[in-house]
Amino acid sequence: MPYPNLDHPLRDSLARELHARPFLRIGGSASLTHFAIYAEGDTTIHHTLLADLCRLTGLDQPADGATHYSARWSHGTQLKWERHTEFSTFTFVARREDTDYFSELATSHIPAQWFDRFAGKRLVALRMELVSGDAAAHARDNVRQWIDGPILAGSHVLGGGEVFCDWTIPPDGFTRFLVIDNGFREVQGGRLLQRLYEIETYRMMALLSLPVARELGRSVDHLQSALAPLMRSMDTSQGGRHDAGVLERLTHLAVRIEALAESGNRFSASRAYEKLVLARIQELREERIEGIPTIAEYMERRFAPAMETCRSVWARHEQFASRVARALDLLRTRVNLAQEQDTTRLLEGMDQTARNQLRLQHAVEGLSVAAISYYVLSLAGTGLKALHAFHLPLDPELAKGILILPVVLLVLRATRRSKHAAERAATRQQAANQAA
Repeated sequence: MPYPNLDHPLRDSLARELHARPFLRIGGSASLTHFAIYAEGDTTIHHTLLADLCRLTGLDQPADGATHYSARWSHGTQLKWERHTEFSTFTFVARREDTDYFSELATSHIPAQWFDRFAGKRLVALRMELVSGDAAAHARDNVRQWIDGPILAGSHVLGGGEVFCDWTIPPDGFTRFLVIDNGFREVQGGRLLQRLYEIETYRMMALLSLPVARELGRSVDHLQSALAPLMRSMDTSQGGRHDAGVLERLTHLAVRIEALAESGNRFSASRAYEKLVLARIQELREERIEGIPTIAEYMERRFAPAMETCRSVWARHEQFASRVARALDLLRTRVNLAQEQDTTRLLEGMDQTARNQLRLQHAVEGLSVAAISYYVLSLAGTGLKALHAFHLPLDPELAKGILILPVVLLVLRATRRSKHAAERAATRQQAANQAA
């Protein structure tokens, strides 16, 4: 009996990812033209360019959301397109039947109007020639006829070929690679060409952080010059308003250094591209050609310092941000301590005031008891005199003296009961307010 669908919804797409970007299949001599399109902030241009190319040349339109596309025209001409996170690449390959190397053969059938559509967005432009058969020896002996830069780099690669390049941009705008086929196995030629244009593409993408690093370095230098007097001011500060002013200036400095942190994405991407460059170079399995540097040596001498500059500038930025954060913490601690001292003094003053008020209250209570007692005794004395006028056998003055202590005690008790009742009422009202 058939089983129900047991697969996760993503299984098929994830499994096909391993086969999504196959190597170029090239047999014999071939001409390759490669473009990398980088348009920061314009993510639609990549699919638009591919759709326009297909429409202008009669190819089938790519699927919606495609990240890779390949097609063939007649006469062995093929296209490979790939969409990456920040850029896209167009690779055109055509058979080479003659020795007119580095001509427009691979893109001669593409309408000129298509090239106009990515003006200002072409980050990489390469021409590669894969020479095999009888023409290989002649091409090897005349490398300088096509690659005439000041420094020629090259090496034996993959155990069956040679690569030559100068990493310059001639007047035609295309960096050139000459690849000699000394007996590549099947698909080795295509794999080699793909690795070479990936090295150049990833190298250029990695170097996008270099102008950012230079600008960031100047900004960090300026901010560091502003931090030094603030640190000296902190050392000599006596607190108070001066500390508050320094804290405000340090906070402003921290905001400015944090605003520079948005460059971090560019540096992270460059580190990733640098790793890809080094990985692709290692995959070449280079062997030295006497008298010229290998691609790895050339990159070590030219590319690595640029990447090290980017790393060091970003490290300076992070260290400076940490210094500003530590300075802020120290100053905030000192300001908090000063505030706590002020608060302690304020509380001590309030406590002394409360004690004085308590003593005053006790004094007022004593005077109140005395005053009330006096008035009560006065009223009692008047009553006793009235009774004496009726010839009752009592001495008003003696009776009044005997009543002094009971009256004072009664008044004192009544005053305290009234005070306690008021305190209980206030407590109940406070609890009701908190519950509400």
